[in-house]
Amino acid sequence: MVDKDNSTLLATQVNDIQQWFDSELGGELLDAQKRAINRLLPNLFGYHLVEVAINPNMALCDQSLIGHKVIISEQHQLGLCDRSVLCLATELPFEQNSVDVVLLHHSLDFTENPHQVLREAIRVLRPGGHLLVVGFNPSSWWGLQRVCKRKACTPWSQGQFISQSRLADWMSLLGLTQLRLITDYYLPPIKSRKWRARFEKFQAYGRRSLPKNGAFTVTLARKDVEGMTPVKHIKFSRKFYTLPVRKPATRDLIRERS
Repeated sequence: MVDKDNSTLLATQVNDIQQWFDSELGGELLDAQKRAINRLLPNLFGYHLVEVAINPNMALCDQSLIGHKVIISEQHQLGLCDRSVLCLATELPFEQNSVDVVLLHHSLDFTENPHQVLREAIRVLRPGGHLLVVGFNPSSWWGLQRVCKRKACTPWSQGQFISQSRLADWMSLLGLTQLRLITDYYLPPIKSRKWRARFEKFQAYGRRSLPKNGAFTVTLARKDVEGMTPVKHIKFSRKFYTLPVRKPATRDLIRERS
């Protein structure tokens, strides 16, 4: 049973981080994340894409060539698009092995059970499908400040900051092969734009000398077809959506049957 106080606290944290991404510093970080995501999305093809983000209105997958996109929202709020589905990240209403690409944007950072969120994403992902995970990087300026200031005083510092080694272990146990890791944004988490500008030289230095220590990471992984670690079957009582059959996003021409 989920503790009511913990659920209330988590809901507050999610609301705070959603508002923080609308701030100047949060907007800068989000723009950097979108650039990193867009380096990977155009090369991921298929029929269906599911986006599970901390804020369903961020438009993170616009550069994807996949035609059918679904955006998960855990809370009813104004401004949701017609592609939105209201549900929990731990209980996605899709059949097993039915989705080609799943994007988790800080969904593991702000949840009571990040491992279950990851398992659910992998459950709906088809064999050979791809998973993108975006999260805060503990091995960064941001992670260092979070450790030094034991009391979480900013919305972003309330996240879990899951390490790459921990995420890699989870992915391996759940039958994923990690394909690529992108990390970026080497400026410290300073609110003042003027002061951040004084650290601008750290961007080039970090990309050159600290390739794993940006403020965030984007991990690309593939669900293996063979040699997968069996996951205990879970009986679901919820109703599943049957995703429509659509033409896959591909640059190749498909020869019609004669």
